[in-house]
Amino acid sequence: MADDHASHAHSHAQILARGEDRRRLWVALTLIAGLIVAEIAAGVIAHSLALLSDAAHMLTDAVAIGLSLVALSLAARPARGAMTFGFSRAEALSAQANGVTLVVLAAFITYEGIARLVHPPHVHAGLVLGVALAGLAVNVAATWTLSRADRASLSIEGSFQHLLTDLYGFAGTATAAVVILASGFERADAIASLVIATLMARSALGLLKASARVFLEASPRGVQPQEIGEALAGCANVVEVHDLHVWEISHGFTALSAHALVRPDSDCHAARRAMEEMLRERFGIAHTTLQVDHVDETLLEIAPAPSTSAASGRG
Repeated sequence: MADDHASHAHSHAQILARGEDRRRLWVALTLIAGLIVAEIAAGVIAHSLALLSDAAHMLTDAVAIGLSLVALSLAARPARGAMTFGFSRAEALSAQANGVTLVVLAAFITYEGIARLVHPPHVHAGLVLGVALAGLAVNVAATWTLSRADRASLSIEGSFQHLLTDLYGFAGTATAAVVILASGFERADAIASLVIATLMARSALGLLKASARVFLEASPRGVQPQEIGEALAGCANVVEVHDLHVWEISHGFTALSAHALVRPDSDCHAARRAMEEMLRERFGIAHTTLQVDHVDETLLEIAPAPSTSAASGRG
C-alpha cells in the first residue's frame, strides 16, 4: 500500500512537471513567433544573409518547439493496444527531426555563405544591427525560459539547442554589423553566417547521436551494463547472470532483462526480489524482467563415438 501511494505521488509530480514544461515551451514559442516576420522583412531589405539565416533558424525554432509540445502530449498518453510502451519515444523522434532540420539548414547556409564570400552584396549594417540586438534580447528570454525546463527530455533539449544556436547566431550577426559599420568589410556578414552554420551542425550532431542511442536501444548514457551484470552476479545465492540487456525506452524510462541462475537450495523468488530491489536502489532501474532458474547439478556426460575401423575389427 505504501509503495502504491509513493508511486501515485511520483506520477502526480511528473504530471505537474510536464505541465510546467509545456507552459515554458508555449512562452518560448510566443517570443520566437513574434520576431520571425520582422527579421525576415529586415533581412530582405538589408540584403543580409546572416539575418535571413537567423530567420530561417528561428522558423525551425518555432517548428522544433511545436514538435516538442506534440511529443510531450503524446508521451503522456497511457500505453494501450499495440502501443505497449505508449508513445514514449515520440520525444526521441522529435529530437531526431530537429537534428535533421538543423543539418539541412546548415548545408544551405554554408552554400549561400560561400557564394556571398565570392560576390558580397551591399549590406545595410545599421538595420542589421538593430534587428540583431532586438533578436538577441528576445532569444535570451526564450533560452532562459527553456533552460529551466527538464532538459534531460530529448524533445525539450532539441528545442533548447535550436534556441541556443540562434542566440549565438544573433550575437554573430550583431558583431558582423558592427564590423561592416566600422570598416566597410561586407564579407563579415557571410563569415558570420558560416559560423552560424557550423554551430547549427554541431548542435544537430548531438541531437542525432542522442536520439540514435534510443532507437538503437543502447544503454542510457552513464549506465554501464558490465557494472550492472557484476552487481547482479554479486547478489546472494546468484551463480551466473547472462542474456543481460539494458536499454532506454524514453527519458527516465530504462528497461532491463536478464537470465539469472541461483543455487539449487535457494529460493529463486526471493533472489529475484532481492535483485529487483538492488537494481531499483543502486541503478534507478524499476522496469525489469528477470528470469531466475536453479542451477542444474546433473551433468550429461557424453563419451566419444568409437572409430569406424575399431568397430569393423570387432565385427
